[in-house]
Amino acid sequence: MHAKTLTTQNSQRLVVAVIFFAALTALAAQIKIQIVPVPITLQTLAVVLSGLVLGARGGALAQLAYLSMIAVGMPVDANNLGPAAFFSPTAGYLAGFVMAAYVTGWLSERFATTNWWGHFVAALTGVGTIYIVGASWLAAVIGWQNAWLFGVAPFIAWDLGKAIVAASVAESAKYSLRSG
Repeated sequence: MHAKTLTTQNSQRLVVAVIFFAALTALAAQIKIQIVPVPITLQTLAVVLSGLVLGARGGALAQLAYLSMIAVGMPVDANNLGPAAFFSPTAGYLAGFVMAAYVTGWLSERFATTNWWGHFVAALTGVGTIYIVGASWLAAVIGWQNAWLFGVAPFIAWDLGKAIVAASVAESAKYSLRSG
């Protein structure tokens, strides 16, 4: 069952789930290994999981809600900058969260259903979306070579693990959401 089906059955449940995933992303930002310019966090896990569980629209809404928390001044980004995060070298990663949740959810809705490998590929595609958007912004600040060295390469192994975890728990999380 996907987010589209969930909204017709119980829109209140979807709203709560969107808020939950926005809060989970904010919490995941605080669990970090501080490296410069981009810290290693658990946000990628929360982002792709939001897409896998809530679908394209629900996952993107959860990430938009997370960005809204930052925009209104809550210091819930990884560097606790609040709205200044949107003007930092890592702003592209934040923008990439919305796109990544949407892409992950879209792929999951169409191809993964209950298949672990489908969820894994969808999660990896979401991670790749975050890299493309985030590193593109970062490259405008520090150049492409440095964007790769500091904004992508240190994260590949970590994010592979996060994609494995997300794919492993996606169906259980969807089931929990449906059965409420």
